[in-house]
Amino acid sequence: MKVVLAGAFGHLGEDILRSLVRAGHQVVAADMVTRELADCTGYTPVKINMTDRAALKGLCDGADVVITTVGLTRTSATLTNYDIDWGANKNLVDEAVAAGVKNFAYISVLKADKAPNVPMLDAKAKLEAYLKQSGMTWVIFRPTGYFYDIAKVFMPMVEKGKVTLLGKKPVHANVVDTPDFADFIVEHMTDENKTYDVGGKETYSYEELAKMFFAAAGKEPVISYAPTWLFDVLAWVNKLKKNGKEAIIKFSKWTLTEEMVGDTKVGEHSFAEYIKNCYRK
Repeated sequence: MKVVLAGAFGHLGEDILRSLVRAGHQVVAADMVTRELADCTGYTPVKINMTDRAALKGLCDGADVVITTVGLTRTSATLTNYDIDWGANKNLVDEAVAAGVKNFAYISVLKADKAPNVPMLDAKAKLEAYLKQSGMTWVIFRPTGYFYDIAKVFMPMVEKGKVTLLGKKPVHANVVDTPDFADFIVEHMTDENKTYDVGGKETYSYEELAKMFFAAAGKEPVISYAPTWLFDVLAWVNKLKKNGKEAIIKFSKWTLTEEMVGDTKVGEHSFAEYIKNCYRK
């Protein structure tokens, strides 16, 4: 099949690209920045700005499936989640409809429709709703989070000698490794009007994860607990500064206080083993 993959050169996007190529699909790999992958060949890279509706013209022509991982995950003083997670992906949905594409797959996040005051989630929820009424056959994948994202949060704190968690109530997650998730996406990208809440095979509390990171680093665990209102203050301060950090802070507060356990458990990769490998030379 011909597949258009938007966001092809992000962390998850590259793993989906590799999985699509291994499965023998014809892939158009679209992103703001393109590059050659040493371990993956046979795809067509297309550099594109999805916030520009006109620039998408022709991108989806002849495609059987469109997949998008596009979303704003970094701080930006000029762009918002409503520009990217909602606006850019809406442009892609519209172009896919215009091109007569039958199947559209969107990578969202678990419980996206449960937090209208969190821009990173609300923008995704709006796109989910828009896709469902597009007339195309759709699949929505809602991951709990990724191995590398948790490591990116915990490892710097462990390096400094203390992990700070939010609130004292135990919160759990079964995050998934992106290669495992990518294979699941490719396997199910043409399912008919399905939503999958996707996680990995192991579920841990954040306190358990903190202790595992300390153990892997060979350090005694030092864990503190910050009040949840602290993030509200930080979000308010950064809103006044207009530096784009408010949305990230709100999302961080939500993920650190919300149960993130997906009932569709995929892959065989162990997060416990991944944590150990983070500290192996």
